[in-house]
Amino acid sequence: MKLTMRGVTKSFGANKVLRGVDFSLSGGDICALLGENGAGKSTLMNILGGVLQMDAGEVLIDGEPVSFAGPKESLAAGIAFIHQELNLINDLTVYENLFLGRELRTRAGTLDIPRMRAESRRMLEGMRIDLDVNAMVRGLDASYKQIIEIARAMMASASIIIMDEPTSSLTDPEIERVFAMMRTLRGQGVGLVFISHKLREVTRIADRYAVLRDGEMVAQGDTSDADASTLARFMVGHDVRTEALSRDRKASKSVLRAERLTGRSFRDVSFDIQAGEILGVTGLLGDGRSELFLSIFGAGEPYTGNMYLDGKPFRLRDTTEAIDYGIAYLPRNRKENGIIKDMDALENGSIVVWPRISAFGFIDRRRQRELFDERTRGLRIKLTKPTDMITSLSGGNQQKVVLAKWLSSEPRALILDNPTQGVDVGAKEEIYDIILELARQGAAIALLSSEAQEIIRVCGRALVMYHGTVAGEVQGGAMREREIMRLATGAGI
Repeated sequence: MKLTMRGVTKSFGANKVLRGVDFSLSGGDICALLGENGAGKSTLMNILGGVLQMDAGEVLIDGEPVSFAGPKESLAAGIAFIHQELNLINDLTVYENLFLGRELRTRAGTLDIPRMRAESRRMLEGMRIDLDVNAMVRGLDASYKQIIEIARAMMASASIIIMDEPTSSLTDPEIERVFAMMRTLRGQGVGLVFISHKLREVTRIADRYAVLRDGEMVAQGDTSDADASTLARFMVGHDVRTEALSRDRKASKSVLRAERLTGRSFRDVSFDIQAGEILGVTGLLGDGRSELFLSIFGAGEPYTGNMYLDGKPFRLRDTTEAIDYGIAYLPRNRKENGIIKDMDALENGSIVVWPRISAFGFIDRRRQRELFDERTRGLRIKLTKPTDMITSLSGGNQQKVVLAKWLSSEPRALILDNPTQGVDVGAKEEIYDIILELARQGAAIALLSSEAQEIIRVCGRALVMYHGTVAGEVQGGAMREREIMRLATGAGI
């Protein structure tokens, strides 16, 4: 299949999102579609997927003009779209989600459940995924939900598959599995659009790249002729820093200290984060770091051991107490745990301090707006007005609103769980600057991240976890990706 998009234009009110964009894709080709959040990538692909209608331009398949009134028409034409916001139903099983909308039936017209289960098992086994097809999707973590979306697209026998940030929540082994699937599909003549902010992944898997900036196509070419730095420069319009950002600092006083914490998902974990320090915590999926810090924050499983804040023992019963103690937690997976989709940016960015700015059950709207405006300026949040729905903002700006929410509580200790997940290279640099400024102001910060390069760039030292335990600590000359991976895979134990 040969796809051609010419002169595609799309506006939302006065906001012109796409400006005469040309894009093409051939079967057996992997093309990385790149750009900052808000550059127009998802809009362009939503037009191809039948989710949106373009204002001007044309789409051709094998030279024939086509138009799609909805996603079903796009899928019928051989185009499958794996959206960044997963389209799974949590209250259905794995096999039910895989066959959703195209259920198999017996001759009698009833659902052919045994055949759907068998074909689901066959597909997942072919992908080397050990997953019970009868499991409820609500019990799966984000990585397996992503894999189900990929499997569903593959089962639709699509000729073109659009993957919008498919690896953002996957571990390195799972990413390799996805890449192996992508190479297999390429060999079968399937065309793949790979939308990603992970530029090193792009240079590894994609054959070609196309870069959007401010709604215009600014660069296209073969990935063999470009490195990650070049692609980043195309995306933001200037060189992007790559040097380590953290600087050595003098010893300070302890803010958040743990002694031998043990729970169901972690055991015998100790650490001490000092004022002005950024402590990295990394590992692979299932290492227990999120469960550990959720428990510390009063939102996770019970544990034994001792916690100290400013040298005084404490144990939190819930997140309200955490806020009162001056501890904040920016959760991983912004879309599921960080934002409230039915609220606007102002409400999302101030909800943590509602109790402090309320009297007799009424929120002081003037004070709410003042606090939010202050954070908007400080974090450089881009929005038309505070009452914009949170879902109308780009991923990077949504993440900044979530960060604004917690900074409004003026925390002494700040836990950041994958704070740059799903945001573009420019927004990453802005978030790094914010984290470093918070540390300079004396906050004690725990930075949880799956990206070794992020840990190396931002943190002065890091704990590497493996199956719920601290496999080792790295700092100074040991802050290298190879050493972090060695510990994260258990080789150092």
